This record gives sequence, structure tokens and C-alpha cells, in this order.
Amino acid sequence: MEYIVDDQNLKASIFIPFVNRIWPGEYEMDKTQTALSKTLNITAYNDEVLVGCLRILTDGYFFGTITELLVLPEYQKQGIGSELLRLAGEYTPTMLYFGAQRGAEGFYEKNGCQKSLQSYEIKKER
Repeated sequence: MEYIVDDQNLKASIFIPFVNRIWPGEYEMDKTQTALSKTLNITAYNDEVLVGCLRILTDGYFFGTITELLVLPEYQKQGIGSELLRLAGEYTPTMLYFGAQRGAEGFYEKNGCQKSLQSYEIKKER
């Protein structure tokens, strides 16, 4: 497995097919590329195939958040998500605040994350 911190070569053309295997949706190429350019992307590749990605949005000083941590289903439970999370903690200049989907709390707690602020959302149509 090859891990890349701050993957500058992650393109929407690679990310969209990857994310569609986990969160199927209608993703626009140019908007996805803009989003990827605004985050610190930590990726996991197996033989040049993107199998995991953790994206961080940060101001570099006060605040950072994990926007998503995704691993292809057939690669889950192999330590890839844990390694992406470890690299995030090592290479991010700020504390990281993030929400967890129901059922994923145990994964984060197992990896040393502590419960913090309550999470809320304001929904917006795409």
C-alpha cells in the first residue's frame, strides 16, 4: 500500500469513480476538482488504484476538520482507514474536529479519537 500525504496529483477524474463506489451520486467534474484543491488530501493506493482517501479542510492555525474518510468496501478492515487517520493527526497543523456517521464511533475511539463537540448540520440542496 502506498500512502501519499498532500496528494497534489489527486484529480476529480480519479476521485469521482472512487467516491461513487462508496457514496453514489451525481458529482460534477469541475466542482469536485475545485473541492479537492481546497483540501489536504491523504490517499492510499494499491498498485496505482485509489483505495482510500482522507480529506482535511483547515485554516492552518485555529481549525481543521476531516471532511471525509473513505475506503473502498473490499479494502475495509485492513488498517487503511486507521493509517489515513494516523497520518492526518501527524501532518495536520491544527486540532481536528469532525463528525462520525452512526456506527463508525467505535472505529474512531479505537484509533484514539476522543468525543468532543456535538455535531449539527444545515442541509443544502446541491
